[in-house]
Amino acid sequence: MKHKTDRRAGPRPASSSGTDLQAAFGAQVGQVARRWRALVDARLKEFGLTEATWRPLLHLSKFATPPRQTDLAESLSIEGPSLVRLLDTLERDGYILRCADSDRRTKTIRLTPRGETLQRKIAAVVADTRSRVLAGVADRRLAAALQVLEEVERSIRTLGASKESQAGAPPRRARRKD
Repeated sequence: MKHKTDRRAGPRPASSSGTDLQAAFGAQVGQVARRWRALVDARLKEFGLTEATWRPLLHLSKFATPPRQTDLAESLSIEGPSLVRLLDTLERDGYILRCADSDRRTKTIRLTPRGETLQRKIAAVVADTRSRVLAGVADRRLAAALQVLEEVERSIRTLGASKESQAGAPPRRARRKD
């Protein structure tokens, strides 16, 4: 008798070697992030929003003061030109205003009253989704998972910083042994 496999469960390591666990972990993190965003995206369709439009509105709430476009782009992990197109749409729809900063070359992004109302609805859907998704996870396990993800993020930042410094540094010459 053949056993069915659940393909939706994601890749599972054949053995528990470090390499297999690392591969499974990386794949699982990516898959969970995509599915979680898709779940929120599906719930926000009733507001006529797509992931591209609701994420900037949500991220604007994370800043203590209105962010510059470059800060928002970094927060969203997208390139500046892609953000400009999104901001054009959000501004046209009356959700944001781009205001001149003290440096006239930069613009800050502010929510309009209409944008604030929509942002609160987005935040409520995101919070409700998060609550439902994590309902069965014990706090201690969630804390352990968060600690692991923070370690992974630190490693990514370190690797990114070393790549940037290598890209800007002149090529190293091999040292001669005298």
